[in-house]
Amino acid sequence: MGNDFGFRLLARDGLARRGEVFTPRGVIRTPAFMPVGTVATVKALYLDQVKQAGADILLGNTYHLMLRPGAERIAKLGGLHTFMRWDGPILTDSGGFQVMSLSKIRKITEEGAAFQSHIDGSRHMLSPERSIEIQCLLGSDIQMQFDECIELPAERREVERAMELSLRWAERSKRAFDAQVASGGATRGQALFAIVQGGIDLELRQRSAEALVAMDFPGYAVGGLAVGEGHEAMIATLRGTLPSLPEDKPRYLMGVGTPLDLIEAVRSGVDMFDCVMPTRNGRHGYAFTWDGALNMRNAKHAEDMSVLDPESSCPAAREYSRAYIHHLIKSGELLGAMILSWVNTVFYQDLMAAMRNAISEGRFDAWAAETKARITSAASSPP
Repeated sequence: MGNDFGFRLLARDGLARRGEVFTPRGVIRTPAFMPVGTVATVKALYLDQVKQAGADILLGNTYHLMLRPGAERIAKLGGLHTFMRWDGPILTDSGGFQVMSLSKIRKITEEGAAFQSHIDGSRHMLSPERSIEIQCLLGSDIQMQFDECIELPAERREVERAMELSLRWAERSKRAFDAQVASGGATRGQALFAIVQGGIDLELRQRSAEALVAMDFPGYAVGGLAVGEGHEAMIATLRGTLPSLPEDKPRYLMGVGTPLDLIEAVRSGVDMFDCVMPTRNGRHGYAFTWDGALNMRNAKHAEDMSVLDPESSCPAAREYSRAYIHHLIKSGELLGAMILSWVNTVFYQDLMAAMRNAISEGRFDAWAAETKARITSAASSPP
């Protein structure tokens, strides 16, 4: 594919897809899970560990990086890849979700989102044009349109208003990105993805998807899910939305999710994911294993010298005892959070690799049934 952005399907099993996303910085094997490096770090891990886990791409965040250390500073220091020492692809989200969820005070207008920083209360305006400018300064390989994400449940008229505003912002984001390419602020190998909105209303989702497809983006995300609607509603919305998206372009489900969410979303035709769950749950003492999620604070692990997960490709999961990890977590030792964040990051990458193999071998449904039965067998559930 040279220096161009591209996507090709390698195998199908029902609606599940195995493919490759091509970027100038490397190939992303799909289905893919992107570890979240919100502020230029995947929390509690060295990036060498993240790469060895099997991750092809990381996610960074426009909102957080614009506030600290600043996009202009990162550009001056060589861009986000150089700054954080990651030579693979990086996707940046637009900052819209964080404006909704983190800002102390915000006001949404046609122009954009005016807000106060959750860090120091300083005032900022994030518009489609500024969001794209920041993402180009960061140098991310895949950028996201600026959109408005609202919390569910919400009244239909409010969902429709946000969806229509996001469509207008998509047009502005695309014009801004094209202007950056023309001026040298972005290159042809970088790509801008659109974001389908509309809550769990399938008519609104279809309207959003059709309008965005007409704008001809190189990739499409489904946003505004995993914000309070529940697993079943999320999957039903996905299955009603994805048929409206092009089959020859990557499909990205934003901010999702649990292992069960990932399996069912891949079954529905999703190619890319991101979520803070592996590292966040690791910091809170939860481990993802092939036999379910384990709460390592539980007293039953205090004298258990068995390893965490003998099937994991992570050395820590195969070598440290549950008793030792329990001790670290109960003692508040940083090493406990580091070990579990590593274990969980590897588990998510192992899960995606297993799904890719099952799709290629035409046995996804059987694999999914067996795996879901195993990972729901443990008593503990992550928060």
